[in-house]
Amino acid sequence: MRTDRIFARLEQEPARPLTPPPEMSGTRRALFFTTLGLYAAIVAAVLTTSRLVRLDWQVMLFRPYKQWPELHAFLDYFVVLGQRGPTAVLVAAWLGWRSWRQRTLRPLLVLSASLLLLNVTVGAAKLGMGREGPHYANRIGANEMFLTGDIFPSGHTANAVVTWGILAYLATTPRARRRLSVVAAVFALGVGTTTVYIGTHWVSDVLLGWASGLLILLALPWFEPLIAHVEAYLLSHWYRFREGLAPLSARLRPAGARIPPVAARLGAGGAHPASRPEPALPEPALSAALSADPPARPGEPRTHHPAHARQHAPRSERSPVTPAGSRRPYGERTVSRTAPMGPRK
Repeated sequence: MRTDRIFARLEQEPARPLTPPPEMSGTRRALFFTTLGLYAAIVAAVLTTSRLVRLDWQVMLFRPYKQWPELHAFLDYFVVLGQRGPTAVLVAAWLGWRSWRQRTLRPLLVLSASLLLLNVTVGAAKLGMGREGPHYANRIGANEMFLTGDIFPSGHTANAVVTWGILAYLATTPRARRRLSVVAAVFALGVGTTTVYIGTHWVSDVLLGWASGLLILLALPWFEPLIAHVEAYLLSHWYRFREGLAPLSARLRPAGARIPPVAARLGAGGAHPASRPEPALPEPALSAALSADPPARPGEPRTHHPAHARQHAPRSERSPVTPAGSRRPYGERTVSRTAPMGPRK
C-alpha cells in the first residue's frame, strides 16, 4: 500500500467545488409532495386502525428475533448506525475535514440544518401522537396512539436516512452521488428492518421514519439561500476577529511587503542604533569630550596627549567602510607622525 499517495492527498488544499448546490427542480418538488402525501396516508392508516395496524401486530407476534436468533448479536451493533449521537459525530468529523480542505462552511451548515429539522419535525410528531411500542402494548389489535410512548415515527430510521443521505446530497460529482445514495439506502433500509427484528418498533413506525427522513432531504434546497447567508455572516465575523488579533504594523503594511531582518529582531517600534540621532551636547561638555583620551584597545599603549588625541569626525565626513579602510586590523593602521611612539614618561 502506497502511504505516500495518501499523505500527498491529505496535504492538498483544493479550491471550492464548482458544482452548484442542488436546486428545487420540478422532479424534486413532485417527489417531495408525493412523499408528504405518503406520510399523511400512513398516519391516517394508523389512526383509523386499518390493515396496517393489523400487519404491525402480526409481525410483532411473529417475533423475528426468536425465529432467527443467530442474527441478534450482529444486528445489535448494526442498529447503532441509526443512533443520532454516534452517527452525527462520525459524519460531522468527515464533513469538518471537507470544510477545512475546501475552505467553506457549507457541509457543516447543511448537516446542522438537516439535524435541526430532524429534531423538530420527528420530535414533535413523536410527542404529539404518543404511540406505545410493541414491548409496552396494552391491547391486542389497538393502534396504541395518544398514550405515553414516543416511537411514532421511528427516530433510528429517520436519522439513518438523513445522516447517511446527507453525504450523497453534498457529493460534488454525479458518480459519487449515485454511489453514496446506494450506501445511504442500504443503511437506512437495514436500520429500519433491524428495529422491527429486535421488536422496538412497529412496521408502521419504520415506514413513517423513512418518509420523515426523505422529506427532510428533499426539502434541503429550500434552505440553501439561508445556509449561504449564514456562511457569509460567520466568515465575515471570523475575518474581522483575525484582523483584530493582528498587530497594527501588520495591518498597515502593504500586501507583499517584506520586513527587514533587523527590524524584525528589534520589533515593530524599534530602530537601528546607527539611525538614531545623537544627542546634542552643550559647548563646555563638547570641548571636554573632544579633549578626553580615547579608550584604549586591548594590546594598545594608552596615550596621554590630549592635543594628539584622535578626534571623531562628523558622520558625513567619515571614510567609507571598505576592506582596505577601516576594516583592517587595528595594529595595521597608519600611526600619526605627530603622535608619540611610546608612553609618556
